[in-house]
Amino acid sequence: MKKLYTSLDISNKSWKICFTGGMKKRYQKNLEALDYRELPYLIEGARKRFGLPMDAPVLCCHEAGLQGFWIHRYLESLGIESLVVDPASIEVSRRNRRVKTDRIDANKLMNMLLRHDSGETEMWAMSRPPAPEVEDKRRTHRERDRLKKELTQHTNRILSLLRLHGPINVTVGPRLGEVLKNIRTWEDKPLPPKALLEIQREYARWKLAYDQEKEILQYMAQETKKAETKTVKKVGTLQSLQGIGLMSSWILVHEMFGWREFKNRKQVGSFLGLTGTPSNSGTSEKEQGISKAGNARLRTLMNQLAWLWLRHQPESELSKWFYKKKGKGSKRMKRIAITGLSRKLAIALWRFVDFGIVPEGAIFSKD
Repeated sequence: MKKLYTSLDISNKSWKICFTGGMKKRYQKNLEALDYRELPYLIEGARKRFGLPMDAPVLCCHEAGLQGFWIHRYLESLGIESLVVDPASIEVSRRNRRVKTDRIDANKLMNMLLRHDSGETEMWAMSRPPAPEVEDKRRTHRERDRLKKELTQHTNRILSLLRLHGPINVTVGPRLGEVLKNIRTWEDKPLPPKALLEIQREYARWKLAYDQEKEILQYMAQETKKAETKTVKKVGTLQSLQGIGLMSSWILVHEMFGWREFKNRKQVGSFLGLTGTPSNSGTSEKEQGISKAGNARLRTLMNQLAWLWLRHQPESELSKWFYKKKGKGSKRMKRIAITGLSRKLAIALWRFVDFGIVPEGAIFSKD
C-alpha cells in the first residue's frame, strides 16, 4: 500500500509541513503551533490530493528539539509512524553561505525521509524517545543539577557583595543568616543597611535552593532504600561498589542503564561519545579525539567516576591498566588515559548491572 510521507519543520510558533505521496509532486502547509490538533484534517486533505485511500499509512519525521518528545507521542496517538531525527546528523551544504528557510528545511527532511524509507537507513541518526514515565524519573536528578548551579551563583554573589566592604571571611551555609548582622566592615562598622538587605535577600534565595536540594537528596535516599522497582534496585546495585555514591548511581541508572538496552560494548561507548574519530585520507592519518556525540551529562560523570575509581579501587584491573597506560607520562597523557578508563569503566558497570559480572579486582562498599 502506498504511503503518505510527511515532514515537519517545527518552531515555537508555527510548523511547516511538507506532504508527498512518494512522487515528485509535493505541497506545503503552515500550521500554528497552538492549532496542532488540526493536523489530522491536513493529513486527510493530503490523502485526497494525492489520490491515496483514506486508510493509507502515514510516515512522518521531525527533528529532536526544545519541544521534547510530546510531538512524537501525539503523532503516534494518531496512528502515524513517527521518526525523531538527530539534527546534528542531517546533511548540509559546506558552502560558506547557504540559503536556509523553513520551506527548504522541510523539503530537505522530506528528501531524507524518502531515502530512509527506500532502505538508506545509515544516512542520519535517530533519537530514541523514552517512555513518559522514564522521562519523568529523570527530572529528579536534573533539577538537583540546576539547584547546585543556583547555589554556586548565590554563593558567589553573596561573597562578592561582602568583599565590597572589606576582607570579610565567612562561609556561606545554613547559619549565615545568624551572623550577618554581626559582620563588621573594614572600618569596624556594621554593614550598610541597603547592602545588608540585598545580602539577606540573596541569602534567602540561597536557603530556598539549599532546602530544595536537601529535600531531593532525602527523596533519592528513601527511594533507594525501599527499592520498590527494578530500576531503583539497579541504583542500589551500583552503589554497592566502593567509590560510587548515591548521586552517581542514580544518574547512571535513570539516564542509561535503567531503560536503554545495549547489545555490545561499542554501543555503550558510542552512547557516551567516548569512541575515537579517526581521520584517514590517502597518506594522511590522524586521530581527532573522542567523538563527544553522546550524552554530555554522562560523559562528564564518567570522567569524574574514573578519578574516584583510581582512588577507591586502586587494586582493580582497571586501575592497573590506567597506571600502565600512562606510566610516568605528562598531564596530557593522564587526560588521554583517563578518557580510556572512563570508557572501560562504563562498559564494566554495564556488565555489572545487567549481567552481574563484577569488575575484576573491584571491592564492595562496607556500608
